[in-house]
Amino acid sequence: MRFVIQVVSESQVTVDGEVKGKIGKGFMVLIGIGHDDTKEIADVMVKKMLGLRIFADENGKTNLSLDKVDGQLLLISQFTLYADCRHGNRPGFTDAAGPELANDLYEYIIAKCKEQVPVVEKGVFGADMKVSLTNDGPFTIVLDSKDLIK
Repeated sequence: MRFVIQVVSESQVTVDGEVKGKIGKGFMVLIGIGHDDTKEIADVMVKKMLGLRIFADENGKTNLSLDKVDGQLLLISQFTLYADCRHGNRPGFTDAAGPELANDLYEYIIAKCKEQVPVVEKGVFGADMKVSLTNDGPFTIVLDSKDLIK
């Protein structure tokens, strides 16, 4: 499982010109799910993401987590995080989970986040989405479950 976490001052996702999710200060997270991923892996990833202390405190040090700044979440499914570009110029996606597993785990992640974060918005699984954001910093973190779970 892979999360690309971007600290944002605002972000939104639209499908066919209609806003489907919109947040203020918080994280816009691209979520890639691999075919070997499980709910247990998702639990580890969500816990790590929500615990990250990457917002500035009163001294300008990255020391505060999402809950300490009343941050919001925008969660976007993104199978292309599993692009394999090792051969040729056209990426392969054989390591990405199939749609059924990916959507199940994506919805599970959303539900787990809603247990702890008051504002959780989402994209539309499998849709052609337009995502806009104002990256604050910029500050971007990539979490990969294979690095977190040994």
